[in-house]
Amino acid sequence: MHKKEDVYSSIIFFNAVLPLIKVIANDVPDLKKKFKGMNAIIQVSAIDPEYKGGKRSTCFLIRNGEWTVKLDTKHNSPDVEIGFNSIEAMNGFFKGKMNLKTLPRKIKGVAKMDVLTSFLAVLLKMSSLLSATEPPKDVKSKELMVKCMFYLLSTGISQLNKAGHTEIHNWALKSPDRVYAWAVDGYPSVSAHMRVFEGKTKAGRGDYTKAMTFFTLRFNSLDSALGILLDTDDMLEAVKAGRLIMDGAPEFGAQIGGFMLEVGALAK
Repeated sequence: MHKKEDVYSSIIFFNAVLPLIKVIANDVPDLKKKFKGMNAIIQVSAIDPEYKGGKRSTCFLIRNGEWTVKLDTKHNSPDVEIGFNSIEAMNGFFKGKMNLKTLPRKIKGVAKMDVLTSFLAVLLKMSSLLSATEPPKDVKSKELMVKCMFYLLSTGISQLNKAGHTEIHNWALKSPDRVYAWAVDGYPSVSAHMRVFEGKTKAGRGDYTKAMTFFTLRFNSLDSALGILLDTDDMLEAVKAGRLIMDGAPEFGAQIGGFMLEVGALAK
């Protein structure tokens, strides 16, 4: 029987981390070129006897270079598949704990080597972004890193609620209809949000336009955002110095901050 933490980590990887592949493949010009005009089906999976169908997976459909991400979708004959023996093995692999137990049990795609090598290039880029301990030097890379981390956090919190994470789900059940957001001044393209209503949560990318947000963690620059995201800056000091602005009551900032830490811990 799986430990709860292993199940939660696998949900974060399948439903919040792997979808970032589409973002990275579209936003990095050198990677985008690799998929121009490509048609392919790519799948990442892990055997899980405790899950419906005995397998967890995320599928990517590429049609003429355009990506579609299919969560909890199993394809019988993908062009490329990276499959693991268990969710524990997959978690270890994506957390950088490389050994014989965590390596994929199969890598399908020799017949589609261009697809496989291109996909692995995006995986490596994603790994370098999410495992970084220092901010990149150029603005475009900083923008991409903040965007990916905001998307990961908003989606991760929402996915943990859907999975029944005790603390997060209890919070969602008690919450009125509210929208929480992450933003950086001057960079609307990196913003993310999450709506909470009737015990349900829905993460979104970009600004929430249907109503005013209830609470926003807003940073005055990309560097300020990365200071908190990479854990090289203290949140209280950042607030005092104006690098982080809490648009809303501070107690909600502490609450959301705690959930952000939980997502980060499960993904590391």
